[in-house]
Amino acid sequence: MIGFRVCKRERKIEAKWVEAFRALPVANVSDVMSRMTAAGPALRPYYTGGTMTGAAVTVKARPGDNLMVHKALDIAEPGDIVVVDAGGDLTNAIIGELMVAHAAQRGLGGIVIFGAIRDSAELQAGSFPVFAAGVTHRGPYKDGPGEVNVPISLNGMVIHPGDLICGDADGVLSVPIDAAEAIFAAATKKHQAETAQMANIKIGKNERAWVDATLNKLGCEIAV
Repeated sequence: MIGFRVCKRERKIEAKWVEAFRALPVANVSDVMSRMTAAGPALRPYYTGGTMTGAAVTVKARPGDNLMVHKALDIAEPGDIVVVDAGGDLTNAIIGELMVAHAAQRGLGGIVIFGAIRDSAELQAGSFPVFAAGVTHRGPYKDGPGEVNVPISLNGMVIHPGDLICGDADGVLSVPIDAAEAIFAAATKKHQAETAQMANIKIGKNERAWVDATLNKLGCEIAV
């Protein structure tokens, strides 16, 4: 039944790409995706830090209800990221420390909630990756409906089951399965260029001629 179903995930990003992207900053991946893909600034990390990568198990939940999130946690495979579209609503928390402990015990790679969490101090002190749009002490309901392993959208970022999910201190990003290889190559090149630029900055050899060249090209009047 549409709106209340658990679907089978037909595809999943290869493990080699999950590991490869772990070495890249999310910002570099975002840059080579034309800076057009993002779940928005509301999704913030609630854990001690580090990069999160894994294949998406998607959940479309009724705001304030976590019944289908429980099911997703039970069927997700080790390393998977459970990604929940809870409508961005912050009225009721979707998960707390008990569900996160269950996910960690099962070896999952992280949880992303476009909605609220609770037990934020405990989650923030832990190492299990959790991203959410906000915090509230009010707990969830468990009545459904909802859907597991269907396409979802987090603030405009479309995620299909099995897509690669990346997260770090800057936020969360989804990489489509079929684009992973090309995006990894471009993001690696970008990261290497920025690493070299940082080395030049530290020794005072950062090239800045491009600033005036750009201003002149755009017709900016410069009085200094």
